[in-house]
Amino acid sequence: MANPWTGEVALVIDGRRRRLKLTLGALAELEAELQSGSLVDLVERFEQGAFSSRDVLALIVAGLRGGGWQGEARDLRAAEIEGGPLGAARAAAELLARAFMVPGDG
Repeated sequence: MANPWTGEVALVIDGRRRRLKLTLGALAELEAELQSGSLVDLVERFEQGAFSSRDVLALIVAGLRGGGWQGEARDLRAAEIEGGPLGAARAAAELLARAFMVPGDG
């Protein structure tokens, strides 16, 4: 379902496999949502392991929207994410890395 060559990541939410992708529009929404810094700062936080749960949620929501989802962050408050918070963080980090990966570098 998810195509890593196009920047997609799969995540199971409430038992349903979802496709996440950081499109240009999703990245613009993400940047507007960030309460501190830029996308470069967000990448650095993930590289240093200094990201917050807010960072993870913002990335998951942006990725879901890039994949066609019409929901909001509040819709995920009680959602069951496969792998729990760690699974969500892994998917967010992978999504961010794939969004900025140059073809042939991975």
